[in-house]
Amino acid sequence: MSDTITTNSAHLAPPRPRTVARRRSRRAGAPVAVLAALLGLALLAGCSDDSDTTAAQSLTVSDQWVKAVPQGEMTAVFGDLVNDSSDDLQVVSASSPAAGRMELHEVVADSAGAMTMQEKDGGFVIPADSTLTLAPGGDHLMLFDLPAPITPGQDITVELTMSDGSTAGFTAQARDFPGADEEYAPGHGGDMPMTSESGA
Repeated sequence: MSDTITTNSAHLAPPRPRTVARRRSRRAGAPVAVLAALLGLALLAGCSDDSDTTAAQSLTVSDQWVKAVPQGEMTAVFGDLVNDSSDDLQVVSASSPAAGRMELHEVVADSAGAMTMQEKDGGFVIPADSTLTLAPGGDHLMLFDLPAPITPGQDITVELTMSDGSTAGFTAQARDFPGADEEYAPGHGGDMPMTSESGA
């Protein structure tokens, strides 16, 4: 009987400490692996968000206003186009319920030195982390075929279309402004007569 009891007690001995240590080590490594996987997913999500940013989301319009004019005349919108991104932005067109059509214009000197307005080929390019100022005598958004007068204090809405197809909308308030002395370059301005009193 004594020999049988001794043999059974040997089989019931606890596991060796080395085996327990190995199992604990494997279990301790599991949370680290899970944390690393979650961190990797977070980094991927961040990259995805950056790539999904549209050009319009990087554009801010400030200090915007429009010249008040009677019905049927042309006018212009001015302001600052601010690019908050690290890439160049390009505005390719504009539209507004206040106008039958809109064009992106620049003012250049002709062969005689007179300042003339014309549509800007390729639209407005706003360099990375920079501001493009639309002002009388310079770049501006031109409005044609007004269905109604634009009166001082009135707000009009404008929508800009970017080169990637995204759009940015803003509101501009009308102001009294005497205008500048630019004229239209031949072939620009549609059927509107060349004048120094309208628009920019």
